[in-house]
Amino acid sequence: MIPTTRLLALLSLSSLAVGCSAAQNGAAPAPATTTTAAPVERATATPRLALSYDGGVLIVDARTLRTVADVPVEGFTRLNPAANGRHVLVSQSGGFAALDLGTWTEAHGDHGHHYTATPAMTDIRYGGAEPGHAVAHDGMLTLFSDGTGAIDVVDPAVLLEGDGVVERSMTIAPHHGVAVARADGTTVVSVGDEESRSGAKVLDRSGQPVAANDQCPGLHGEAAAADGVLTFGCEDGILIVRGNDIRKVAGPDPYGRIGNQAGSEASTVVLGDYKTDPDAELERPQRFTLTDTATGTIRVVPIDASYSFRSLDRGPGGEAIILGTDGHLHVFDPATAQRTAHIPVIAAWTEPDEWQSPMPNLHVQDGVAYVSDPGSRRLVALNLADGSTIAQTTLEHPTVELTGVEG
Repeated sequence: MIPTTRLLALLSLSSLAVGCSAAQNGAAPAPATTTTAAPVERATATPRLALSYDGGVLIVDARTLRTVADVPVEGFTRLNPAANGRHVLVSQSGGFAALDLGTWTEAHGDHGHHYTATPAMTDIRYGGAEPGHAVAHDGMLTLFSDGTGAIDVVDPAVLLEGDGVVERSMTIAPHHGVAVARADGTTVVSVGDEESRSGAKVLDRSGQPVAANDQCPGLHGEAAAADGVLTFGCEDGILIVRGNDIRKVAGPDPYGRIGNQAGSEASTVVLGDYKTDPDAELERPQRFTLTDTATGTIRVVPIDASYSFRSLDRGPGGEAIILGTDGHLHVFDPATAQRTAHIPVIAAWTEPDEWQSPMPNLHVQDGVAYVSDPGSRRLVALNLADGSTIAQTTLEHPTVELTGVEG
């Protein structure tokens, strides 16, 4: 399904000139980066994937898994969806850079025209030192820079048009945090400092707090469930944010860290990891959590394999999906916690000691589960409806992160 924000964005072919960033102080934008070839009109949208590796980003056709481009990028990078069907934000030491995957749809009344072009890194930059979480919610993209505490709110449709303007910005205390802008003008932000995080608060448009909760030690990560509800993981439970109400739900263990989550607009239940050893340098859990935001309950579910923070995603109907270290996709009904599918994909693997190291990745897009295996340099596409393999390929590099756009 094509996102509404993307369909509503009216582009001209001249918008292939990928725009440049507007600085937070309102400075004039820099010259745009343009693609080197004319766009090609396609009969349908062309989804693409982005896979980072040490030295660049591979752009891959999501249907055929053929490599479309290899974009050089210096240093360790992270990939963040830009929620506009065309761009991916690349986290570098100096901020978030917009990478154009060269596929998009122009809306024309009751129909759209689909185009592809050569992928390219643009001149659009957001944020500052130590870019952290990038969150798409309520038709907006919120970027948090850990090193400066800067929060930038971006309209994905404006970025789609090649404009790097920041809709609004604010600054809070620097920390490894997260922020989520909402349609009503409020922003939910984490509270912390360089040493720790303690909770979350809701800020109005002027940056004044309207609600707060300081009962979330080690707050990390966020997810959105049905009805616009947000969750934030704690070391002893989870925060559920509904409107301006912030509710703490305690976990069953004195220490039970939910640090990474995956939400779905199709479900009130949020999928999360679960770690119970506060002294472990690297814990390889064999339990996960399903938090029902409607009832305020956390269910801890056993699984017969461990997994990593890159193993969690959701299916088109809200299915909870985990890529296990046994090389299988474990698919669960979020309401009953019953496993509904156990699909072999890659060879068994072990989570590396360093989180920056290449490891298998899961990304779900349009009913297809994409699994990367850097050990063998494989990329596999599976149809979640029946578990069949749609395509597979061998990549040129062992990859680190994986995401995609719908085109």
